[in-house]
Amino acid sequence: MGKRILQRRRGKGGIQWRVSSKGKIAPVRYPLMNPDASGNEGKLTVKALLDERGRSAPIAQLQYGEHGAISYVPAINGIAVGNEVQHGPDAAVANGNILPLRKIPEGTRISNIELRAGDGGKLVRAAGGSAVLFSKGEGRAIIRLPSGKSMLINENCRATVGEIAGGGMQEKPFMRAGPRHHKMTADGRPYPRMRGIAMAVVYHPFGGGRHQHPGKSTSTSRNAPPGRKVGLIAPRKTGRKRLARTTVEVKER
Repeated sequence: MGKRILQRRRGKGGIQWRVSSKGKIAPVRYPLMNPDASGNEGKLTVKALLDERGRSAPIAQLQYGEHGAISYVPAINGIAVGNEVQHGPDAAVANGNILPLRKIPEGTRISNIELRAGDGGKLVRAAGGSAVLFSKGEGRAIIRLPSGKSMLINENCRATVGEIAGGGMQEKPFMRAGPRHHKMTADGRPYPRMRGIAMAVVYHPFGGGRHQHPGKSTSTSRNAPPGRKVGLIAPRKTGRKRLARTTVEVKER
């Protein structure tokens, strides 16, 4: 039998391609509204700023009072150890505070947004990320995400005022292959990635030849055998996206 190609081995989903469970601190989610009866509802203290493996942004350790419940949330830019964070509908609209969307003014920069009320925060959690609360009405809020996409979310969902810390981490280049290897391993991403056209013909369907070119169509059927299922899998469209000419342009010509 021939050797299995790299994509076929990765497709199995072995342990070497999975994200490591080591180096994790705790689940990152919003705290409960009243975890204890100490009378400190709505006021939390930043006890520490921690770095978790595989996470681009630092996380903040929040605690109710001196001996209350502890929770972890993505750190907001400008927050420091010892700062007080307000949580709840009566909190002030200030950097780092956690409020429902119905209490946040339109045009405010927010992050760590709940997709459904009570899920602990699902959207905009990467380093340097922030969304904009575009508008509100009829129990719904329109959120403009960093990608430019708009989403309609329930006004009872919570969000944090401000942007996620660590925004410049993507700007620092990797000077050596070693640090990049460890970073990709922590994220559970395959590295290095070899191009199929750079391989020999026995290792990849696009390999071989006098020049680096696929030599065949890069579009592949969804029902192709494992050794051939490379390239664009059942694509909806391929090639450059051409814009249709308007009627005005046609008349001018």
